[in-house]
Amino acid sequence: MAPTEDEKWLVVDGRRWRRQDPAIPEAELARLTSHLGRGRSGVRTAADDAELAATRHRTQLAKVGLGERGTPWWEQSDDERRERLESALAELDALDRGDG
Repeated sequence: MAPTEDEKWLVVDGRRWRRQDPAIPEAELARLTSHLGRGRSGVRTAADDAELAATRHRTQLAKVGLGERGTPWWEQSDDERRERLESALAELDALDRGDG
């Protein structure tokens, strides 16, 4: 069954925001939201342009992984949704290891 408009969008102060993909398993959701929080915090505290760019990149990757950016999750197959999630987490985890 296709998601309803209320399942796709969240409206805050008249502005429409894409909701997170509801199919993301709890453990992966926790990892993505942790990365998102660190990215958002880093944007506020960045000491220079390079650090700001890096934290914005982390935030973007987390939002894509959550399904909030990129191809809408309701337009993706289950396999595409899983690939989006796994790819974002791999890139985010690489940032923590210093690989990315």
